[in-house]
Amino acid sequence: MVLRPNVGVSFAQATMEPLRNQDQVFESVAELFSLLSTPIRLKIISAVCHGEKNVSELLAEIDTTQPNMSQHLATLYRSGVLSKRREGTQIYYRLQSDRVASLCRAVCTQVAQELDPESRLAAAERLMPVSAR
Repeated sequence: MVLRPNVGVSFAQATMEPLRNQDQVFESVAELFSLLSTPIRLKIISAVCHGEKNVSELLAEIDTTQPNMSQHLATLYRSGVLSKRREGTQIYYRLQSDRVASLCRAVCTQVAQELDPESRLAAAERLMPVSAR
């Protein structure tokens, strides 16, 4: 990467900008992973990845209480992962973007392969250390 300081910006300020951007990327990724660190949220994302569902439909698929489901749906909605629409008394949730579903699917598929007792993945191909299985 070639750094070209802007007019009126010192060289020190220009060289620090990529580090700030990198910090911002890492902080944003950590925030996303924190949001996705709850199994029920991953189940919700999986449940709506092929189409919208209302709370009753989600409760039929995911073993949790209605208040707990509502809390996680609200968190995913506020963070921008889910969008919602109202139809009468029902609220339907759907993914705001398929990118989150793709990320979750990739990680869950990898972990499922690692947890498979028949798996012969080399250590370099694993996300999780062998001791975590």
